[in-house]
Amino acid sequence: MRYLIPVALILAMIPARAEDKKDDGFVSIFDGKTLKGWKVSAKSGHSRASKNMSGGKWEVVDGAITGTQDIKGNGGIVITEKEFSDFEVVLEMKNDYGPDSGLFLRSNDKGQAHQAMIDYHANGNLMGVYGEGLSPGYHVRNFSFLKEVTDIKPEKVDFALPITPEKWASFWKHGEWNELRARIEGNPAKITTWIKGVKFMEYQDKVKRMDKGGIALQVHGGGDFTKEFVRYRNIRVKELSSK
Repeated sequence: MRYLIPVALILAMIPARAEDKKDDGFVSIFDGKTLKGWKVSAKSGHSRASKNMSGGKWEVVDGAITGTQDIKGNGGIVITEKEFSDFEVVLEMKNDYGPDSGLFLRSNDKGQAHQAMIDYHANGNLMGVYGEGLSPGYHVRNFSFLKEVTDIKPEKVDFALPITPEKWASFWKHGEWNELRARIEGNPAKITTWIKGVKFMEYQDKVKRMDKGGIALQVHGGGDFTKEFVRYRNIRVKELSSK
């Protein structure tokens, strides 16, 4: 005897495709081809080494926003033309180990912002928080890189390091695309950061500051990093309802 299986049951057995999943509320702010919607700013302190105040060298290479110093010691920021208030931003990064960068939240053209750190170098940190150009400032990190990107040491802060140093090398994959995420809400701001879905920092600022600003990426000034690069792709943002 032959049995007919209802079409609805057959469809229910087919795995859902990624595009069929419920919208997560994030929208792309980088088209992967151009810097449309972004602008380079040379108004931060990282551009002082250049006579023409170029703000570093920013271009799109292989689908990623790619930045470096245009001349020795000269950096800057690339910032969204649109301003955001409460939001969550997620991106993928594949930077060389050496340049100092950062993900700026509520930034102005001068680079004054809440920063989710991307200090990808010895003695640096990922996804700690820093008051970039803010007064009074703040600087909170729960680990520091050693000489090698595979080695880290814990730092004593209220938000403990969620990944043990022994597991870091298997958790973080240098030379591959790794996801970073940051959320900012309220004023004084509460900042939360994640690395590859693991919460790495939660910090409550104590000072009321700017209500909104751009999202920016940094190439640090100083030193000579003209042959090393920062790379960011799949940049998306979700605006949050103000409380």
